[in-house]
Amino acid sequence: MTTLQDRPGTALLVVDVQNDVVGGAWHRDEVVANINALVDRARAAGIPVVWVQHADEELEPGTDPWRIVPELAPADSEPHVLKHYGDAFEGTELEDVLAARGVGTLVVTGAETDACIRSTIHGAFTRGYDVTLVGDAHTAGDKSPWGAPPVDQVVAHTNLYWSFQGAPGRTAQVVETADVSFA
Repeated sequence: MTTLQDRPGTALLVVDVQNDVVGGAWHRDEVVANINALVDRARAAGIPVVWVQHADEELEPGTDPWRIVPELAPADSEPHVLKHYGDAFEGTELEDVLAARGVGTLVVTGAETDACIRSTIHGAFTRGYDVTLVGDAHTAGDKSPWGAPPVDQVVAHTNLYWSFQGAPGRTAQVVETADVSFA
């Protein structure tokens, strides 16, 4: 139902599951395991997996803090998108990567829920994509010392409001890992 023309395909987007981004994240191991299961299922179904990695002064490309966590193994043939902003579309080639593969639907996982995940799902939706957020495959670090709610509440709130997101010609939904269909 995407508003993008001739883009019937789906892609799994793995956002910022990097050593220093998720090192101390809420339910880190469970979220990474869910993402790993989704990567395996997407590959088995012939669905593109697109890896997004944030880079800045603390996450320098090529360094251990910047690398994807060791439990996940991006294939050399899978696209990697380097980003410098929260929204994975801003200032990157993500749109070109997806267009080349005929993708109009994104299944989104990763970190951080209250920053790059929110920015990217909104960015995708406003660009015309159908967006599925995998409710048990995104996480964040605790920012409550700076006045934010606890991470479990941040994740729950994001899942809640995204499940009610709507716009003409596009769909937004939240599903659990077990319910993601790449058929």
